Amino acid sequence: MRNVTALFLMLFITGFGFSQSAKTVTISILADKTSEEMEGLFTQLQNEIKAVVGQDATILFGEVLGNGFDLQSAQSNYESLINDSSTDIILAFGTVNNLVITKQTVHKKPTILFGAVNSDLVDIDPNKQSSGIDNFTYLITSQSYKKDLQTFKSLYDYQNLGILVEDFLPTVVPLKETLDKELTKIGASFELVPFGNVDDIKNSLEGFDAVYLAGGFLLTLDEIKELADFLIANELPSFTATNIDDVSIGLLATNQAKENMNIFFRRIALDIEAIVNGTNPSKLPIFLDSDNNLTVNYNTAELVGVPIKYSLITTIDFVGDFKNVLSKRTYTLLDVMKEVTENNLSLQSERKSVALAKQEVKTAKSNYYPNVSANATGSYLDPRVAEISGGQNPEYSTNGSIVLNQTIFSEAANANIAIQKNLEKAQQETYNAAELDAILNASTAYFNTLILKTNVQIQAQNLEVTEKNLQIAEQNYEAGQASKTDVLRFKSERAQNTQTLVEAGNQLDQAFYGLNQLLNNPIDYEIDVVDAELEEGLFKNYNYKRIGGLIDDPTTRKHFVAFLIEEAKNVAPELKSLDYNLKANERSLKLNSYGRFVPTLGLQGQYNRDFNQWGVGSIPAPTLNDNYNIGLNVSIPIFQQYQQNINKQTALIQQDQLNINKENTQLNIERNVNDAVLNIINEIANIELSKVSEETAKESLDLTQSSYLNGAVPITQLLDAQRNYLQARLSKANASYNFLLSFLQMERYLGGYLLLHTETENQEFIQRFGEFMLNRN
Repeated sequence: MRNVTALFLMLFITGFGFSQSAKTVTISILADKTSEEMEGLFTQLQNEIKAVVGQDATILFGEVLGNGFDLQSAQSNYESLINDSSTDIILAFGTVNNLVITKQTVHKKPTILFGAVNSDLVDIDPNKQSSGIDNFTYLITSQSYKKDLQTFKSLYDYQNLGILVEDFLPTVVPLKETLDKELTKIGASFELVPFGNVDDIKNSLEGFDAVYLAGGFLLTLDEIKELADFLIANELPSFTATNIDDVSIGLLATNQAKENMNIFFRRIALDIEAIVNGTNPSKLPIFLDSDNNLTVNYNTAELVGVPIKYSLITTIDFVGDFKNVLSKRTYTLLDVMKEVTENNLSLQSERKSVALAKQEVKTAKSNYYPNVSANATGSYLDPRVAEISGGQNPEYSTNGSIVLNQTIFSEAANANIAIQKNLEKAQQETYNAAELDAILNASTAYFNTLILKTNVQIQAQNLEVTEKNLQIAEQNYEAGQASKTDVLRFKSERAQNTQTLVEAGNQLDQAFYGLNQLLNNPIDYEIDVVDAELEEGLFKNYNYKRIGGLIDDPTTRKHFVAFLIEEAKNVAPELKSLDYNLKANERSLKLNSYGRFVPTLGLQGQYNRDFNQWGVGSIPAPTLNDNYNIGLNVSIPIFQQYQQNINKQTALIQQDQLNINKENTQLNIERNVNDAVLNIINEIANIELSKVSEETAKESLDLTQSSYLNGAVPITQLLDAQRNYLQARLSKANASYNFLLSFLQMERYLGGYLLLHTETENQEFIQRFGEFMLNRN
């Protein structure tokens, strides 16, 4: 729906009114341009006029006269209606008609002028409550180039602004002079860019750092979308004098309020009713109060690089999809699962622990490797001692030796090898458990991100509901059906809802940071997540629904839970790790029991050689200057400070501790599986009930809004209905996510994830349950 000004620039009508009243009133319309596109809107206006006038008169509608943006045609059309005896009331819309009618000094027929009267261009006293001109009234919605340009400057510090206007406007209104005065104060240069179509704009934007769409009321939504895409592609921030719909499809911002057609139509209808009943138009109110709020497209702001100042947050209404349009990577749940196993730093550290355990096995095995050492000695002896040594100890001598030690058999070495192998396997199972936890943590972060992403979208939509309720409150206040406190209450609600939306956006950013950390991405790396829907996309070919059916059915649930517990105990890495630790403990206990009496057998060998001798006491080189020896060593520890008994007692205590931990882990598995099943049951019910809750809450809100509009219910009831609808929407949106997350938690206890298994593995799981049921029967 385009701007109200545009709607009436292109107004078209066929039809007539009917009433049982004796008085007949014909209303004729002046528009800048006629179009069949506006037929539906005019039908709405026609119905509103008939409903308000009621039986006071029979309302007929005359021909719509368009001027094609030509002043002479506009003047001619106006004069033709003045001279037309069948026309009783004139409705005039559009910029050109504004210029013609406001210059009239005498109004021969009751005339209502409506349009976006720009206070910078039209000389109308804003302090007036009525026109004070006989037979003439006008309706004004606030629109100011000055305010738009100042607001745009606070949003983005532009220096050279391109101002887009329809090519006919500079010839009928003093745009350049007005804008030059305002932009000189702001401290920016500008240039008018007249256009007839979007291509004219595209070919005229070189050199500008921002764009202000001061016209554009006659562009279609498709043309606005084409223009917005072009501006985004060229990273040009934009501001528009048109309405919020144009911002919703890609322009950056507008200062215009979200127009409520009912309010505009109601005001026109009330004015016509007053004229029909004898009120002179000069006494009718001229202003339509509206809170012009800055509205910004969240996605466009990111794409063109316009950071939103927190000082402006409370005055901004946001539109957009609230998705990360700057995302460099979009993750599915399967992407997250796979990448966390590859890149997560905690898992990388755990893999190093496994590597260290392998090194311990190598160290244990090295006890059976030979130990060979080489020694060399050079010595100097007191000559007096050397002289009396009889050649046994010369003054100078050099010699060397090679020593070999080889363990042939050692119960302690064998035990250590077995212990380290089991500890390595235990460490691998610890890693497997850590990997399962990391996948679950990453999946939880993924679903939390989806929940927070949905929360941002719903909070934004809730803010729109608050805006609508505020409009209703203002309408009721103007009609005398509500007090000023209702309006103030909804303005307070709007501020609170805006703060909630800001917080929701920040929480979503924090969720992205957390996911980046788990995936070992830079914390500020731009990512997004793909929505996860049950039985859709990634989850379509998996057995979630079938398994959920087994859990949901009371006749199969007990057996299925027993099967899940058995499966979990068979594959739980925590139990496997404890089993390997128990095996290591048993080997230690064996060593410190009878194993301590098993002898250790070792081989020793040494080769010695005298290299040289000289000085006092030296003798000629002997015939035998080298020798070797080989020995076999057997040792049995008989008493080692009671250490074996202490080690045995320690091993027994450790064994008891491991068995207690194993029993506790088994109980934890049983509880975790049962808790997970109950959580899934809760979410199955929540999925169905949340649908009903949302539907009834929406219907209740619609009915309450209608009742409040008619003054039938107090504001508190409307607030309650809105909050109830908000909670219902959040519950429904999160139900599927929580269901899938509950399933993943159960899969964690089962030692694997359906999404990471092959189709064959998932079918085998179902077959094992079938076999389990047959065995129980």
